[in-house]
Amino acid sequence: MTEQQKSPHDLPDVSGLTIGILGGTGDQGKGLARRFALAGHEVVIGSRKADRATEAAAELAAERDGLRVRGAENPVAAAESDIVIIAVPWDGHRPTVESLRAELAGKIVVDCVNPLGFEKGKGAYALQVEEGSAAQQAAAVLDGSRVVAAFHHVSAKLLLDPEVGEMELDVLVLGDDREATDLVQALAGRIPGMRGIYGGRLHNAHQVEAFTANLISMNRRYKAHAGLRITDV
Repeated sequence: MTEQQKSPHDLPDVSGLTIGILGGTGDQGKGLARRFALAGHEVVIGSRKADRATEAAAELAAERDGLRVRGAENPVAAAESDIVIIAVPWDGHRPTVESLRAELAGKIVVDCVNPLGFEKGKGAYALQVEEGSAAQQAAAVLDGSRVVAAFHHVSAKLLLDPEVGEMELDVLVLGDDREATDLVQALAGRIPGMRGIYGGRLHNAHQVEAFTANLISMNRRYKAHAGLRITDV
């Protein structure tokens, strides 16, 4: 697959992948599940409780005939998917990845968790993470997986809005495994209007996660759902 690539824009075909989303009952996870299902992927929504996951999946599947989306407990969603996205709240991040080492072994794991705090009257701010970032924490715990950081700056509201046909933003993709980052870039491109742009090695994930606090401030000030566009690429 990599040998056939002639430039950074030549990306693999990912159309047949099954995507698992841990934390898929939250707005961001559910929004990503919706968009990937609409793009033709089989999607498995994961949750700590199977009934919550099944309910969320049924709600998405009702939007259009033929959408392949189902719910399961997190371990089942992780085991039955080709690529797994972690979209859980920050305070549940470490317990989630620690509990799924076996199911995630050998898989590409996409971490989109933003370690943020919220101060009344001052808004969001980036938290310090011992390992450097949420993605690096996942990589340290999941030493048998291929961890990639991506999808941090995607508006959950826009992902879920049926009136929004194209997302019109770039997704920064970071990781130490070229084949894995190429695959996740291609996966981002499955969502209309979206591009996956390589953003560096995994040790650069902290500033990408932290920038979400700036975006939240912008969106509150301008009553918008701003994302990022990278110029000249």
